[in-house]
Amino acid sequence: MSTGKQAELRTLLEFAVATVQEAGQLTLGYFGRQIDTDFKSDDSPVTVADRAAEQLIRERIEATHPEHGILGEEFGSSNEGAAFRWIVDPIDGTKSFMRGVPLYGVLLGLEVEGRVEVGAVYFPALNELVYAASGAGCYLNGRRVYVSDTPELSRAFVSFTDVASFKKYGRAEAWARVQAASYYRVGWSDAYGHMLVATGRLDVMLDPVMNAWDCGPFPVLLREAGGYFGSWSGEEGIYADEAMSTSKALLPDVLALLK
Repeated sequence: MSTGKQAELRTLLEFAVATVQEAGQLTLGYFGRQIDTDFKSDDSPVTVADRAAEQLIRERIEATHPEHGILGEEFGSSNEGAAFRWIVDPIDGTKSFMRGVPLYGVLLGLEVEGRVEVGAVYFPALNELVYAASGAGCYLNGRRVYVSDTPELSRAFVSFTDVASFKKYGRAEAWARVQAASYYRVGWSDAYGHMLVATGRLDVMLDPVMNAWDCGPFPVLLREAGGYFGSWSGEEGIYADEAMSTSKALLPDVLALLK
């Protein structure tokens, strides 16, 4: 990678980090309070905090990078076809957020020519900030982090979002094989679980259903931490309608179980 591109990505990463922190602070003004919740057509919840945080992020992007595109969960797509596109989830883990559980995060990823090159995730109620840019490493609150060095699935910690989703989306048999092969299964859900893999605290995170905006930053976070984020068949990316994160060491065994 050229020095000029590296410098550009570092600048964009600084912008992403500042933006998720500002949006996260906004969400804390609503967190732990009784707030009205609406339900969208797919039965997922949305609150005034989701909408306000995405509006803040969009306004920052449009003011600073007006030529960039945006894909957000609450307000859709803008400036389609742009070489640079921000992927926005203002609150990932709204179910946790609306119940006062601190495992929710603000997600911001940046695609450059279709590949995620910059990512930042902020968990404001926990004050955990994870960020990465291609070629620059992955960091948790300023400390370089890596995926775990667990050598085999028989000692792996595996997580998921909603256990019922495996059966709902036709993956019950695959999930049963992973359960049988792994050491510990725990529901540290949504973006938090994928972040735990990137920071070496979990070994595998599985989601049988996933929207692009729910995972925008994770390909670069896992890549820079020495791991993998992508489909259940081994392709890195955010558009497979499913997601998995793990270490490179465990990836072949996990893929074999998921087939």
